[in-house]
Amino acid sequence: MDTLEYKRHIDAVIEKIEKARLHVSGHHIVKIVAVSKYVGAEAVRALYEIGQRAFGENRVQDLRDKSAALAELPLEWHFIGSLQKNKINNLLELDPFLMHSLDSLELAHALEERLERQNKSMDALLQINSAYEDSKSGVLPEAALETYAQIAQLCPHIRLKGVMSIGAHVDEPGVIQKSFETTHRIFEKLPHASICSMGMSGDYELAIRCGATMVRLGSVLFPAQS
Repeated sequence: MDTLEYKRHIDAVIEKIEKARLHVSGHHIVKIVAVSKYVGAEAVRALYEIGQRAFGENRVQDLRDKSAALAELPLEWHFIGSLQKNKINNLLELDPFLMHSLDSLELAHALEERLERQNKSMDALLQINSAYEDSKSGVLPEAALETYAQIAQLCPHIRLKGVMSIGAHVDEPGVIQKSFETTHRIFEKLPHASICSMGMSGDYELAIRCGATMVRLGSVLFPAQS
């Protein structure tokens, strides 16, 4: 795929996002985070050159390597993967724009301890397991509001900005939609929350129609590498 074909492909994706956004409201805003975990620095650079600025990695080491390789570019790096406690200090060194995957009160306390020690703060999203799937991390929907409030109260160095979830891993659109609607209902009840991160390459249009304000897109933005 040459540069012109690639730009046309990305324009088609953006057009789909725009149609889904307008389904919600003309005032609804959706931000794209390009998930670059399966591509190299040059693929990130190619997408940057046609306008993308926010990129997400799910491994701390990959985030370190790519952000260093592309340090001359004004990129906004997001951490979207599960965070092991022994990697907290490594992540804090990289100072990501947003951590999407704060998946428990236990992790929040561990993160708060390191942040306080280093006199730092971090923007984060509470991950919700709205699909009730054992393979997914995150707090269950019925515990989400209480957990969010506890983190906000007990972890002052973590600045909660909203929620993140992964759609149900099934083929039935109705089940996927229900998982997104569950997350969005929680998002609407949170004070001062501004980000509802849900939707990936296979279901981002549905996620946006359900109220997502941020989508995490990988293979659909990097078709040559998928």
